[in-house]
Amino acid sequence: MDKEWDIVEVLRHSRHDWLNRLQLIKGNLDLNRIDRAKECINEIVIEVQHESKLSNVHLPRFASLLLKSNWEQHLFRLEYEVLSDSETVEICDINLSNWTNSFFSCLDQAIEAFQENHLSITIQPQSDGFRFFFDFSGIIIKKELIEQFLIGSQIDLIVKEFSGNELGLEIFMPV
Repeated sequence: MDKEWDIVEVLRHSRHDWLNRLQLIKGNLDLNRIDRAKECINEIVIEVQHESKLSNVHLPRFASLLLKSNWEQHLFRLEYEVLSDSETVEICDINLSNWTNSFFSCLDQAIEAFQENHLSITIQPQSDGFRFFFDFSGIIIKKELIEQFLIGSQIDLIVKEFSGNELGLEIFMPV
């Protein structure tokens, strides 16, 4: 069962993230590393722009899943990017969210803990649907779990790459 997040928990995690970011900038300024402090600020601006675009694609359950992902106990770090902020079409948010949540669970069971495991999701709104690219890099120790998950997937997908340390998937969800 998925954890239900209340507004106080969301605000607590968000505040913690912002304090960490501010401390990183302050620490770099205290060490007179002005260029690194500016890089941190630029990284934050880009991340917030992606959060804003994600919030505007009319996929509230999917957006919520991604926004809270790094606050949960996943064995990977999630990054996401929305390639366009143009008008978007409507697709089945529930199916996408359920599949993505199941994929996250499968990854957690199939990858090695305490490693540099990263999942990047690129979201490309199109006039006839959405294209999603899921790119994982890290250490996959149970490839058969992922294979079984992909074979039983209720969403049409294309496996672009699959090895012991990379997984690339492309999903197109039409209107």
